[in-house]
Amino acid sequence: MTDAVTFENVDIVFGDNPARAIEMIDEGKTRDEIGRETGLVLGVAGATLSVKEGEILVLMGLSGSGKSTLLRAVNGLAPVVRGKVGVRTDKGYIDPYQAGAQQLRDLRMRTVSMVFQQFGLLPWRTVAENVGFGLELAGIAEAERKRTVAEQLELVNLSQWAERRVDELSGGMQQRVGLARAFATGAPILLMDEPFSALDPLIRTRLQDELLEFQARLKKTILFVSHDLDEAFRIGNRIAIMEGGRIIQCGTPQEIVQNPTNQYVADFVQNMNPISMLTAADVMRPGVSPEDAAVSATTSPKTALVEVMDALANRPGTVGVVDNGAVIGTITAQDVVSGLTRHRRSKA
Repeated sequence: MTDAVTFENVDIVFGDNPARAIEMIDEGKTRDEIGRETGLVLGVAGATLSVKEGEILVLMGLSGSGKSTLLRAVNGLAPVVRGKVGVRTDKGYIDPYQAGAQQLRDLRMRTVSMVFQQFGLLPWRTVAENVGFGLELAGIAEAERKRTVAEQLELVNLSQWAERRVDELSGGMQQRVGLARAFATGAPILLMDEPFSALDPLIRTRLQDELLEFQARLKKTILFVSHDLDEAFRIGNRIAIMEGGRIIQCGTPQEIVQNPTNQYVADFVQNMNPISMLTAADVMRPGVSPEDAAVSATTSPKTALVEVMDALANRPGTVGVVDNGAVIGTITAQDVVSGLTRHRRSKA
């Protein structure tokens, strides 16, 4: 898979004259130690990470761990003092911290779009006008703008609300407007900074499901910030756990739960049940060519096995498992049962 975003030994420090902070980073000093001695704030230290095209990678950690700061480095909104950031565009990789003004503007207009925690909508404008706002700023002709807005409103099931003011909508509907606005730009990379954290649990779960449905169709590259472990494990193809500005471990939900890199990560995920994170790919028979294909290998961890059973409910035998458009194996009802039993025994 091609890298959509890369971070290479990225250090982010808030404050003037960060040279001493950089020295202390190299000495392995903590954020608190650096702050006490220099008066500077360490945002991120030594971050090396890649985000693959078409995946959802969740930056996970407690408040102040550096996850939102690292996210903002993708579009040049954080004070990177050392290291490189690479963003794949149609003209090759661009480092927003080495880009000229026009390159940076194009990056933010065409390649990277952002969804905020507090929605960032314009309350005096209609739903349709909010969705088309980025296109308007980009100088897109009105006819094309209206067509794109209509498509995105249909995608998020808000077509009937197009002419209503956004302050007439519920919180969940407002966040769907924010998603539609981000999708409307056509940007292949989405930055999502705790977009659902201000919503009540029921709406939050529904929007997580909708995001996964949108992603199955749109295949965006999504860098998603969350402090909620259930949310991260539910939507993330991979998760990078951060603490004190440093990336502690990055891997799939299964890898992190089954093989935590240190005690901090182990404590973080101690209440997660590995069985709840199984996917169709975990219990399939690899390399067998079926007659047809019905189940995605990368379905949401908590729904993957339900999808398998649904696919087999009205037919006996085998269905295929698909990953990135290619059949990678087959699965039967017995495979699901055997897989669950095997993983229960390994957990015990």
